[in-house]
Amino acid sequence: MPVTLHKVDHATWAGDTQVAQDLSRIYADAPTERLPLPADEFILQHLSRGDFFCCARFNDRLLGAVAVIRDNEAWWLSHFCVRKTTRRRGVGSRLLALVAESAHAEGLVLRVAVSSLMMGDQLLLSRLGYRLVEGGNYFELNPLASQGGKQ
Repeated sequence: MPVTLHKVDHATWAGDTQVAQDLSRIYADAPTERLPLPADEFILQHLSRGDFFCCARFNDRLLGAVAVIRDNEAWWLSHFCVRKTTRRRGVGSRLLALVAESAHAEGLVLRVAVSSLMMGDQLLLSRLGYRLVEGGNYFELNPLASQGGKQ
């Protein structure tokens, strides 16, 4: 079964015990320097603001997640994490590709603030086609640019 995209908002998280457990397990595996709060507090705080998570689903389980804040032009990504037992198997790269497709379908670009990234994260984003914008404050992936869409 392939990895698919699963969006989790507050209603989904509150209404589906398995989703809530899986998302909690994903962020419980995050290195402490990457997560500002305990996993469950972080998830609840993010969802309570009306934001959402994009998650990688495989065999009815969530294996990876990225926090998303939406504005009029972009989805701002942060706190990208894959379950420790699933790392280095392409789940993260596939998740980011699915997120890009979903944002593109909504006519939006993806952005990641440089301040939230470690060097390894910056290298991964560069490899996946994200470019550091002029001024160097964030990385951006604009799938619309290569297809004649908005820049």
